[in-house]
Amino acid sequence: MCETSPAPLFFSVFPAPCVYPAHMAETQQVHADSSSNDESPEPRTFRSRRSFKASNMSFVEMVEMVDILKRDDYDGKYGPYLNPNVRKAKIMTKVVKSLHRNFGVRQSKDQLRKQWSDLKLREHDQYRKIRNLLLKDTG
Repeated sequence: MCETSPAPLFFSVFPAPCVYPAHMAETQQVHADSSSNDESPEPRTFRSRRSFKASNMSFVEMVEMVDILKRDDYDGKYGPYLNPNVRKAKIMTKVVKSLHRNFGVRQSKDQLRKQWSDLKLREHDQYRKIRNLLLKDTG
């Protein structure tokens, strides 16, 4: 038996909730049990992404990164590609592996992606130096 108030238009579409004192006591008991159970027998472990310590990149590491990204056309300047996000992820994986192999540096793809963006958008002079160095090496 539900106690209902006079139904405005809203409650003519959606029924009013039933108010049972026994049901309310039951739900309060359940909430009390779950909140008082601080020391659970199994600890909750959430698997998080591996985090790498953020460190400044040396100039030669940046040159290596820019070389790979330019060579593989990371920004997609030279044509429309199918699945550009997958392609970019593969290229970033190459960069991660190369930096680890050549310099022993462990950085995540996100860190490198942000570094690449900062290099292009904020650090114009350094990006220009790296580009000129790479042009001299190839030509």
